[in-house]
Amino acid sequence: MTPDSAVRLVAARCLTYPDEQLYATLPLLRRAVAGIPGAEGIREFLGHVERTPLLDLAAHCTDTFDTRNRRCLYLTWWTDGDTRRRGLSLVRIKRTYRAHGLEFDSDELPDFLPAALEFAALHEEPGTELLQEHRAGLELLRLALAAAGTPYTGVLEAVCGTLPGPSPATKEEAKALARTGPPRELVGLDPLGVDPLGLEPHGPGVDLPWPTSRRTERTPA
Repeated sequence: MTPDSAVRLVAARCLTYPDEQLYATLPLLRRAVAGIPGAEGIREFLGHVERTPLLDLAAHCTDTFDTRNRRCLYLTWWTDGDTRRRGLSLVRIKRTYRAHGLEFDSDELPDFLPAALEFAALHEEPGTELLQEHRAGLELLRLALAAAGTPYTGVLEAVCGTLPGPSPATKEEAKALARTGPPRELVGLDPLGVDPLGLEPHGPGVDLPWPTSRRTERTPA
C-alpha cells in the first residue's frame, strides 16, 4: 500500500460517524499513517479522538458536517446541489466502482466522501481521477472546516495533499478551480431512465467494505 492509499483509508475512517470501533482501532490507524509526510493533520485528529469522549465527538461530527453551513461530505452536492443532474452524477460514480469489480453496498449515497476515499485507496489511479474531478468541492470543504476551527480540518488537508498540485489558498481560487476543472463525462446516462438511488439490478462484483453509515438518533419528545 502506498502512503497516499494509507492516508485515504485512515481519512475515510476519521470522516465516518464516530463509534466505539473507531476508538478500538486507534493504535492501528496511528501505525498506518506513522511517519507519512503530509499526514500530520490526521495524526493530530487521532490524538483529538483519544482525548475526546465518544458522545462529545459524535455531537461535534453532527454539528460540523451539514449543508446549511456548506460543510457537506457528499461530493456531488458541491457540483450539482439538489438537482436532477445530481442523479446522473451518482449513477456515474456507481458505474466507476462497478467497472473496477466493486459493488456499492451501503445505506449511504455513492458520493459519500469516506466511500470515495476507500475506492481511491483500493484503486489509486481511477480513484485519484474521481477525487480530482471533485477537487473544487474538497478544497471548499477544507476551507470551510478551517474557518470553523474544527480538528477535522487536518483530515481534509491530508486528503487534498494526496492529489496533484497545490491546494487553493482561498475560496475564490477554489471556485476558479471548479470553473476550469475537467469536464464530467455523462455519455450513456439516460436522464429519463436513471435510478439515482441504486435500485437497478447489480452486476457482477464484490461488496465494498464501506464505513459505517452516519446515523443519528432522535430523543423521544
